[in-house]
Amino acid sequence: MAKPTIFAIPKGRILDDALPILEQAGIVPEKGFFDKSNRALKFGTNREDIDIIRVRAFDVATFVAHGAAQIGIVGSDVIDEFQYSDLYAPVDLGFGHCRLSVAEPAEKAGTDDLAGASHVRVATKYPNLTRRHFEAMGVQAECVKLNGAMELAPSLGLSRRIVDLVESGRTLKENGLVETSKIMNVSARLIVNRAALKTNHSVLGPLIDRFREAVR
Repeated sequence: MAKPTIFAIPKGRILDDALPILEQAGIVPEKGFFDKSNRALKFGTNREDIDIIRVRAFDVATFVAHGAAQIGIVGSDVIDEFQYSDLYAPVDLGFGHCRLSVAEPAEKAGTDDLAGASHVRVATKYPNLTRRHFEAMGVQAECVKLNGAMELAPSLGLSRRIVDLVESGRTLKENGLVETSKIMNVSARLIVNRAALKTNHSVLGPLIDRFREAVR
């Protein structure tokens, strides 16, 4: 029997929205997937030819790009951060909407002129997108890599600015920060490994079509 196709699903905010569209596409994880006390990372599904792995969002892109998983769901922020040439993103899934933005303390917002600056320090888990954003303004960004608690960086003197995902803006407000510019709008995307799509088109091709139909 051929090895099952591996479908990578992200932990966190996208997961709950991804499950209904997975079901519409004909994929239902086994019961253990829904047990929050279960620390397993790989699960079977109602289809013998498809298994699911549950990993961090950034790792979804890495697993799929390198062919360890053949298909997955991840935010467009992750796709644009890594720009893997082996990733194909054929379907915007229409959920997980937010934006990637620059933010800084409310009392300091607009008090300096970036047009005249040559260097800024920014806390973020998106160093590539951040550098590209500031480079477009002719400013070099020194990125301090954080994986969470970004909002603490300005108050503790780690950096004046942060770049992070923003949905309602409530977390920024509660930490005394305001958005000063938007880098990109974000939504969840279906991603596929390009080589796998050629070698396993009989499975991946119909799956892509089912997700397109589910979005419609």
